[in-house]
Amino acid sequence: MYPRSMIRPNKSFLLLGPRGTGKSTWLRQQHFDLVIDLLKTRERLTYERDPGELAKVAANLPKSAWILIDEVQKVPELLDEVHRLYEERRFNFALSGSSARKLKRTGVNLLGGRAIARRMYPLTYPEYSTGNLALDALVDWGTLPLLLDNFEHKEDTLETYVDTYLRQELLEEGIVRKIEPFSRFLQVAGLLNGQLLNVENVAREAKVKRPTVDSYFQVLIDTLIGFKLPAYQPHLRINEGTHPKFYFFDPGVARAAAGLTREDLDSSYRGFLYETWLLGEIRAYNDLAQKHRDLFHYTLRGGGDIDLIVQLKKSTAKSRDDVIAIEFKLGRRWRPDWAQQLTLFDRDRRHTIARRKLIVYTGTEKQNFGGIELLPVFDFLAQLHAGEIF
Repeated sequence: MYPRSMIRPNKSFLLLGPRGTGKSTWLRQQHFDLVIDLLKTRERLTYERDPGELAKVAANLPKSAWILIDEVQKVPELLDEVHRLYEERRFNFALSGSSARKLKRTGVNLLGGRAIARRMYPLTYPEYSTGNLALDALVDWGTLPLLLDNFEHKEDTLETYVDTYLRQELLEEGIVRKIEPFSRFLQVAGLLNGQLLNVENVAREAKVKRPTVDSYFQVLIDTLIGFKLPAYQPHLRINEGTHPKFYFFDPGVARAAAGLTREDLDSSYRGFLYETWLLGEIRAYNDLAQKHRDLFHYTLRGGGDIDLIVQLKKSTAKSRDDVIAIEFKLGRRWRPDWAQQLTLFDRDRRHTIARRKLIVYTGTEKQNFGGIELLPVFDFLAQLHAGEIF
């Protein structure tokens, strides 16, 4: 239903992305000479028993033929055979998966570095903007294609997503050993989505040992369900915060993980979902447009926080960091205190130059307060994806 911004590479590639982001749907719209779907039990068992079967089914394909292997992490041993066929037959491969964990653990060689990596995200502004989706729906429920295609059953869709994939499938694949402690952890992680990551607090709330919590967070990162936003430390001062923040890749998934799909949300939690949604947009643009800018949050111990720092240029011995500082405000009317942290951040120019200071809010008017730009959220998204923010 939604056109995707992804452009197919003209050479072998690995497409990674969480379940439900539309990888398989997009790939099925492309032409391939051979398609192998490892979600199908019979095909998976065939290649688990004998990865060399790939050479047999591809024996009659011409040179430079394209082969798609969907969910390749199900049989990571196949990648050795893929590498051999690439070298000997010069086939092109499109490999997709929802987890890099098994691939990293088996130490497979991904075409000797010749395949490029691409990432699939939930729907972004250029893809869903023609669908007349309300702001509240985007913030509260996210933009997974499988959810928007069946929005009237959004609660069931997200609950099923968390139950069948984040719990059961991770257990079945041996990524998580016990479901009960992981389920408790997952709910706490959902409730604390977008906040400073304190592993000790999470372990205490989830009644799980700290090393286990560390491993669980790594599982969410490896399976692309979540990511850490590191702290920006330009001055390396004692009062600068060092803890990262943890976000789920989609606000609806965070809400479902927290067990809040059928609950009324308070304004504080919705504020974190708003941040999650916009960070997802920025990460997708940063990746798909191949900007590759480093992203951070900035926190001072004892108070003070800037939601996002986009590093445009890293400092050298003779130059300062160039950054964009952005605050996300789930409010429709300007409040003077919104500018406080951006103003304080801009005063110290010894190490950092804030090229732009933005507040992205849910009102309708563009304004400028002493160099701090107030942008309506959809204006911000239009500028972002047009390459006008960075």
